[in-house]
Amino acid sequence: MSKPWQPYALHILDAAKKIEAIRNRGDLLTDEVLYAATLRHLQTLSEATQALPQHLKDAHTQIPWREISGFRNILVHNYLGEIDALAVQRVLENQLPQLVQAIQAMLAESGH
Repeated sequence: MSKPWQPYALHILDAAKKIEAIRNRGDLLTDEVLYAATLRHLQTLSEATQALPQHLKDAHTQIPWREISGFRNILVHNYLGEIDALAVQRVLENQLPQLVQAIQAMLAESGH
């Protein structure tokens, strides 16, 4: 019996909501505290995607699942803090909304 995946999906949505709230507080490129908080929630979100069943990921091919996992590894293991803030901002603007839509669809399909 496998672990329920829905709590992880909800965790992803919660992290995305927190990231959006952080972005509404100021410019991530100029505020180190907001940027650090955003990175932390991106790490949490990325880790949670690893707990989603592969068949659900396969149904949402527009999401770069492997890259999300790789991004998590960069966030966790990049101890020198050389993460490109502009790249993070592009992820938030271009890919986070698609991920949120995919997770919402997964939950809706499961009746959650």
